[in-house]
Amino acid sequence: MIGVAVLGSTGSIGVSTLDVLARHPERYRVVALTAHRDVAGMVAQCQRFTPEVAVMADPEAAAELATRLAASHPAIAVRGGPQEVERVAEAAGCDYVMAAIVGAAGLRPALAAVRSGKRLLLANKEALVISGELLLRQAALHNATILPIDSEHNAVFQCLPEHPYTPLARRGVRRILLTASGGPFRTTPLEALRRVTPEQACAHPNWSMGRKISVDSATMMNKGLEVIEACYLFHATPEQVEVVVHPQSIIHSLVEYIDGSTLAQLGNPDMRTPIAHALAWPQRITSGVSGLDLFGVARLDFEPPDLERFPCLALAYAAARAGGTAPALLNAANEVAVAAFLERRIPFLRIAEVIAETLERLPAEPIGEVEQLLAVDRRARKLATQLLAT
Repeated sequence: MIGVAVLGSTGSIGVSTLDVLARHPERYRVVALTAHRDVAGMVAQCQRFTPEVAVMADPEAAAELATRLAASHPAIAVRGGPQEVERVAEAAGCDYVMAAIVGAAGLRPALAAVRSGKRLLLANKEALVISGELLLRQAALHNATILPIDSEHNAVFQCLPEHPYTPLARRGVRRILLTASGGPFRTTPLEALRRVTPEQACAHPNWSMGRKISVDSATMMNKGLEVIEACYLFHATPEQVEVVVHPQSIIHSLVEYIDGSTLAQLGNPDMRTPIAHALAWPQRITSGVSGLDLFGVARLDFEPPDLERFPCLALAYAAARAGGTAPALLNAANEVAVAAFLERRIPFLRIAEVIAETLERLPAEPIGEVEQLLAVDRRARKLATQLLAT
């Protein structure tokens, strides 16, 4: 039996992961679940999966969880605090770690998992964006395996030969093509973007996702972060990673080879497919996702991204080229700006402006250790918060 810890279990990726795991009880056991403060969601998951440990990052939520589980599930150890999430990620009884915590909060647990030699199923793109060099260096040092859960990177992984983390030039790869749906505003008149509401930004046409990542998709910052992530994961330069708008979200990404061949991974837009792939790799298991009906799909469309409509994508490419801590600055400013937009404190178009101003005022530095990266993250958040008032 393979022991699995699901970090961020009550979010959309966590729920999908548990759905896949429940289909294979003979193969996997859930040893730990973590969440931030969704006590009701955690209670329901504990009742179904009976993990050994349940962690709430919010200590008050942990106290409430302990009270609610005391009578029915006294054997489940309930813990509270961010440091306990790290302990779960490095625990001896855990073989695989699903890293599905949103934002920079997922950085330390991801590092804890790779330093313990785990198989890290990386759904938290921010951990790689912020600390790519550090995370990959630690994974190599401790013989850990990092498998991408983002549908695009998982698709690239599937289309690459042999071990997918060998530099592209050694495998005859010309470029990586990351597909993007274009989000809910792909054809919205530019003037109308000034009046976009959080509800409109979160109404993704193809995917069911959390509010923050939905806004990132609407601005295409999500794709920009994926460009940075692809550069780290696959040893690519920004020039080797191209974004292609594909509204149907059927082709999840492609790899073009120097002989003229282009390989693509296709499937219905359901995150259980990459989750099942990463859980079972190099084998395959059922995921609960139905097969692709090509006759129903009928057509596949492609177009280049409009950088005037999506300035966040251009900012992400600039951060990728700058390297060092520039991606961390970008990510932190974006998190602050998106939160402000969701709280209706700034308009939609102000998100990109706050990020651009943050990158302009804070110079990038070479990447060091985690404390330096977290300090950079804090500085960027402080500046972005100040910029919200201007």
